[in-house]
Amino acid sequence: MDKIDAITELDSPKFIQPIAIHYEQKGKKRVWEAIVAHDSVSILLWHKTKNAFILVKQLRPAVLHANKTDGYMYELCAGIVDKELPKIEIAREEILEECGYDVPVENIEEINSFYTSVGISGAKQTLYYAEIDEQMQCSEGGGLEEEEIEVIYLPTHDAKAFMFDASLQKTPGMCMAFYWWFDTKHL
Repeated sequence: MDKIDAITELDSPKFIQPIAIHYEQKGKKRVWEAIVAHDSVSILLWHKTKNAFILVKQLRPAVLHANKTDGYMYELCAGIVDKELPKIEIAREEILEECGYDVPVENIEEINSFYTSVGISGAKQTLYYAEIDEQMQCSEGGGLEEEEIEVIYLPTHDAKAFMFDASLQKTPGMCMAFYWWFDTKHL
């Protein structure tokens, strides 16, 4: 079973920076604790032949810290924007790295952008969509060496029930992406 061994303060964080935001609202000075975090991309993948969404399942230590018994999350394929590339290129790289499909950039469609973790970081996520098939698969995926990502095929007909199953830990961006797909692609 996965468990947390210790919680310590970060001396030199690599991905976030704790800050205090001093601001004025309606003439009153205020302070807000926050973190500076990378923006990100996420990709809703739909497999045409399998008639299924492709998700990833991975351990999120922050969720394990909050939940105590289960830190595994169902998520869209995603990654942080931590290099000087167009976001759509980062999305393409993440699809290959996490899910094992080589999708041409011209087959990736931007859906929307929104802010995540608005109470603590306000990082912006850009959501993309791509339809894939077996000809695009070139590996099993699974992420980088230090990641343990399981690729999940969720049948399209099970997606609505999946969204509302509270026993399955998932991100709100994934639910929004499913709503978008059912509203625009599955008419």
